[in-house]
Amino acid sequence: MKLVDFGQQNSVINQYMAELRDKSYQKNRLLFRNNIQRIGEMMAFELSKTLTYKPKTVKTSLGSLDIPLPKDDLLIASVLRAGLPFHEGFLHVFDKSANGFVSAYRMYTNREHSEVGIHTEYMAAPSCKGKTLIIVDPMLATGGSMAASYEALVKTGTPKHVHICCVIATPEGLETLKQTLPEEATVWCAAIDPGMNANKYIVPGFGDAGDLCFGEKL
Repeated sequence: MKLVDFGQQNSVINQYMAELRDKSYQKNRLLFRNNIQRIGEMMAFELSKTLTYKPKTVKTSLGSLDIPLPKDDLLIASVLRAGLPFHEGFLHVFDKSANGFVSAYRMYTNREHSEVGIHTEYMAAPSCKGKTLIIVDPMLATGGSMAASYEALVKTGTPKHVHICCVIATPEGLETLKQTLPEEATVWCAAIDPGMNANKYIVPGFGDAGDLCFGEKL
């Protein structure tokens, strides 16, 4: 499994990450969603460099020239609901891609909320067969939701390549994916945080991405 960590690079993504983590900045949901989206756009641009390309002749009003264009058949899938702004950022870049959505969420299995199970309830997606599958979800904590989403999606067919994209990851989540994904898969993240608290939230993280984007849930 290949890992790309933008937190180890100097780029404007670090500015967006600093704002996302700032408690005062988080009070404005529009700004928070916008930064998640912008990180998605930049991550998609970097990911685009790894795709396969084929020259296409384009005619202008004064002549013609060959331009290398991506030839991969893309499927962008997001984990509801926190993944929606992130998904939108990727879709701004890969505007001709197919789209999929998976409802996979954590369920605490003990009274202390220290043990987590994953429930996959809903999926709407085309077949993955032969496609470059890009699964986007801002938070990779235990890795359970992402692994469950991947396993649900690949039941429709074997993808050509798999990219997992997140904003913040943990070592535990990355280890879960290492045990789940094909060896040639690539994981992209804007930061890797040290770990999780007793309730399985990423620390220092920035809190619950879904709540910060859309408001608290029951």
